[in-house]
Amino acid sequence: MKRFVYADNAATTQVSPRVLEAMKPWLLEQYGNPSSIYSIGRQARTAVETARRQVAAALDCEPNEVYFTSGGSEADNWALKGTAHLLAKQGKRHLITTNFEHHAILHTCAALEKEGFEVTYLPVDSKGLVTAEQVRQAIRPDTALVSIMYANNEIGTVQPISEIAAVCKEAGVRFHTDAVQAVGHLPISVREQNITMLSLSAHKLHGPKGVGALIVRKGFIPPNLIDGGGQEKGRRAGTENVSGIVGLGEAITAAVEKMEEETPRVTALRDRLIDGLIKLPKVRLNGDRQHRLPGNVNLSFEGIEGESLLLMLDYAGICASSGSACTSGSLDPSHVLLAIGLPHEVAHGSLRLTLGDQTTDEDVDYILEQVPPIVERLRSMSPVWEKIKDL
Repeated sequence: MKRFVYADNAATTQVSPRVLEAMKPWLLEQYGNPSSIYSIGRQARTAVETARRQVAAALDCEPNEVYFTSGGSEADNWALKGTAHLLAKQGKRHLITTNFEHHAILHTCAALEKEGFEVTYLPVDSKGLVTAEQVRQAIRPDTALVSIMYANNEIGTVQPISEIAAVCKEAGVRFHTDAVQAVGHLPISVREQNITMLSLSAHKLHGPKGVGALIVRKGFIPPNLIDGGGQEKGRRAGTENVSGIVGLGEAITAAVEKMEEETPRVTALRDRLIDGLIKLPKVRLNGDRQHRLPGNVNLSFEGIEGESLLLMLDYAGICASSGSACTSGSLDPSHVLLAIGLPHEVAHGSLRLTLGDQTTDEDVDYILEQVPPIVERLRSMSPVWEKIKDL
């Protein structure tokens, strides 16, 4: 029997037994609406507020700064569109971001540009890093918001968020970070790092899909993205997803509790996997080796197509992802890999393996056993490889 190895934790994670057990009562027995005044409604309201305190404790902010959403994409949309529309009234119609953000940011910026807003897209270097000085030079008197992701979802590069946020604070500009990939994996203090707004999603840290949060510091509230009822202090309408919110609270608490133990373990697995695969000919590591998410491995294999590699890995029981056509339905390679300067033909041969707290040494051994012969087989069928192998 072939082994099953899940190595796509950046895409989503398995709901943990601890989280599932915490969610069950709010699906089956205590199913009341948190806005109702009878007992099971009040119990649901208590559960939501407990989860709010859990999120706040994990990120070092106040509970009343936590607004639950349907996920990271909604939180990103709310932060950018809300801030842009609010500050446009003051003549601030300029936003700053990078050219390799998640599409929840890039597509939102594109939508705002259609409304007449101006967006500066900062370039990243060959390792996927942007500097605080770049941000400083891009800020203008009419800048409403700077939004830079905490850690990249494809290549794992971790940005100098504290330094960037300090520049924004000095300039009096709001700062938002899409921290979907970072929350639960890196220590974050919204308060100490001067972050105005932060987006997160439960399903990246063994919580359920369909729930996330936007952290908004006191003194600044963007206009509503969703109007209707009075939920989330009147800021985000819609009956609360009680079981999902409970799951998020439990998931983020569990992640923070075991971070000190898990981070070095997963980092060691990551490094062993990188060191083993980088030995193959014409393979390059994408992203910064040091400033990197603990479980992220992103490599480009010249002479092959990423989707072929993924299909053969799947046949071997390994779940992974790529930055090439099959991940987007497009013939274009990943915008992230193009942003760090990779040629199209190299970007097409990318492989992302993202490890988690369920990844074992045996899983890494199996990946190291399976990838080299698959790469060799694909290259043996590739006319491109014949042209480049001796260069």
